[in-house]
Parts: sequence; structure tokens; C-alpha cells
Amino acid sequence: MLADIEPVNRESTAAIIARQLRDAIMTGSLPPGAQLGETELAARFQVSRGPLREAMQRLVSEGLLRSERHRGLFVIDLEPGDVYDIYSARSAVERAAATRVVRSGDRERVAGILDEAVEAMAHADEQDDPTALTEADLRFHEALIEASGSRRLARMARTLLIETRMCLSALQSTYSKNYQGVDERVTEHNKIIEALRSGDEQSMLALLEAHMDDAVQRLAPGTSLHSGPAPDLTRDGVDLA
Repeated sequence: MLADIEPVNRESTAAIIARQLRDAIMTGSLPPGAQLGETELAARFQVSRGPLREAMQRLVSEGLLRSERHRGLFVIDLEPGDVYDIYSARSAVERAAATRVVRSGDRERVAGILDEAVEAMAHADEQDDPTALTEADLRFHEALIEASGSRRLARMARTLLIETRMCLSALQSTYSKNYQGVDERVTEHNKIIEALRSGDEQSMLALLEAHMDDAVQRLAPGTSLHSGPAPDLTRDGVDLA
């Protein structure tokens, strides 16, 4: 039945280019709204335009690039409705994962893993390293989902990874420190861990939901996960630069 399928020995040129462009969007090297010029990119990658176009079309199909007639390809700008959609999906995935974890007999071990992520967040904050703080924040949520043991929840979370990173980067400038000089994000994540340790499922889910909703309101003022249908996508874009 699979006689016609041949072994794949190496990643195609288009796949390599797509991966590097994906990484550049994820880290902000290619910021929202940036135009991708074929000539410049072909020279940068030292490839012909064929595999480059194939790579860029992959990112169009993934929703990371948009095509404008007679203008070319651009990195997406996330609209308020996109932010609502991303965090609605994240909330559903993480609440499902948290429910599994808090009902398991493995709460203390998972809490220890999450502690390490929060400690990394606090250290990054002390060092004034926003990139490391974002990475540690993301690691916290990835660890929570992984601890659920659900491959499908993990797979769904991975599909949101790049857009999540874009949002987390944009959130950096919106947070402040409490009276003890601790970043708000550190406090929020510690409260989630406390609820997990105590086995308080209702509190843990409520804290996760509030954490997600707070991010939505920071990125798209006037928008909330509890406000009903997603806002009109034609509204002004969110500043993710």
C-alpha cells in the first residue's frame, strides 16, 4: 500500500527557509507588518526564487504571512479579534490540561517543575532580560500542558506557539512591579502554583482564566474573554512591534 512512498533523506530547501522565516517572525526579527522582498531574501538565503516562493506560500497557508495584490507578502498584524481568538484557544487548552494535572496524584512534582520556570522568570526580571522572561513564561505554560500527558493538547498548543510568542513579546512593556519590586507575572504564576499544590481545582482554573483575560485586556483594551463574540477583525491592529 505504501510502496510508492520513498524515504526522505534530508529536509528540503523550502522547508529550511520556511523554518528560518518562522523563527524570525516568532522572535520579532521580522516584525508585524514587515514586507518580505524576494530579491533581498533570495540573496540572504543564497537560493533561487523557486524554493523561496514555496517557503513563503507555506507561511501564507499557516496564517503567518498575508498576501496583498500588487504589493507582495507581509508579516501578519494581529488584530484585537485575533488576540481574543488566540487567548480563547489557549484558555481552553490550558484549562483542560490544568484539570487533568490538579486531579492527578502528581501535583507536587508538577508544581516543582513550574516553580523552576517562575524562578527563571524572577531571575530574568532581576537581570532586566525581557527575552529570557518571555521564554520562562512560555516554558511555564508548556510544562503545564506537557504534565497533562495529553499529546493532543500539546499538539494544539504547538499550533499557537508563534502567535503566543508574538503576544508575550508585546505584553512585556505593559507589566509593572508590586510594592516588593516583583514583576506582576511572577506573582500571577506563583498563585497558580499555590492552587495546584493545594489541589484547589476551581481556584486554579479561575486563576488561569484571569491570567489569560488580563493579557487580552492589556493587548486589546476594551476586549475581554468574557465579553461574548470575538471583536470585529476590521478594528485597528494591536501594537506588536
